[in-house]
Amino acid sequence: MAGKVDLFLAFLNYWLQKEDQYSQQSPFVYTIYSSLLNFLKDNKLGDPEIESFRKTLLTSSDSIEVLDLGAGSKKVPQPVRSIKSITKYSTSSSKYAQIYQFFCGLTPNTTVIELGTCMGISTRYLAKSTSGKVYSFEGSEEILKIAQQDPLPKNIEFHIGPIESTLPEFLKNTASVDFALIDATHTYEGTISYFNFLKERAHSKSIFALGDIHWSKEMEKAWEQVKKSPEVRLTFDFFECGIVFFENPGPKSHLILSC
Repeated sequence: MAGKVDLFLAFLNYWLQKEDQYSQQSPFVYTIYSSLLNFLKDNKLGDPEIESFRKTLLTSSDSIEVLDLGAGSKKVPQPVRSIKSITKYSTSSSKYAQIYQFFCGLTPNTTVIELGTCMGISTRYLAKSTSGKVYSFEGSEEILKIAQQDPLPKNIEFHIGPIESTLPEFLKNTASVDFALIDATHTYEGTISYFNFLKERAHSKSIFALGDIHWSKEMEKAWEQVKKSPEVRLTFDFFECGIVFFENPGPKSHLILSC
């Protein structure tokens, strides 16, 4: 019950503070934000192929055993979970998957990292706007098997295992990261650790996204810590996710925006 109350209060606080595009004084912010809203308006139903894949998973009667290496799921905490329940409760909606896709497209998008593959839906959206390769990291082998089902874009490379081990090893041979989606573990320690690893490979045109920033007190604490990072110049809070910029022509700013 406490978790539901905290989430309601977090949303109420967000709703009272959120701004629209016409409230933005910065031309840099206004242009990006307006473009995002137009992008979402033009793609209300999402990508037909990817959403068809989602629909297939939502109608599946199969169950799998999930290796959970993070905070777990509030809706389906059992180790054996149905594919449809994982898809329903643990994947990003088409709108938020497209938000990630949009911001990925604003970067050079040569090296794109996703932490938390889950069913591979956001992975597929990211692949659509990636000129190079999406490197997607997942801790549960059974979940990854579902994510690897066809149709699967060819520019995706999966990494299986505990992210605290696989990510640092991968970054040893990675010069820079253009876009990163941090949507795994959902603990303060895990989120901050991943962010700190990734920001060492960030550049001025990099953009990071963090999923479920108001999911728990721990995630809200992590989001506040990310915002305080000296390298971060601008953040957008869309409630279900946060967007981080390492470049901003104006002063350091943190905006709460509706979408």
